[in-house]
Amino acid sequence: MKELLRTTDPTIIAFASAMLQGEGIATFPMDVNMSVLEGSIGILPRRLMVVERDLFMARAILKDNDIPLGF
Repeated sequence: MKELLRTTDPTIIAFASAMLQGEGIATFPMDVNMSVLEGSIGILPRRLMVVERDLFMARAILKDNDIPLGF
């Protein structure tokens, strides 16, 4: 798995996941339960992972839809 996206905005993660899954690219969100440690204030970024073979296509799809990769 490779990191595709890192952001503190959960709506971007959800939108990107839905868009990529619509294109047949499987995604895996990481760090979604970190709010327990941070106290639900949203300062720790969440990550969206994809399989390495889908990374190039996934980046192109996000770029075409003006979704920042957040690195």
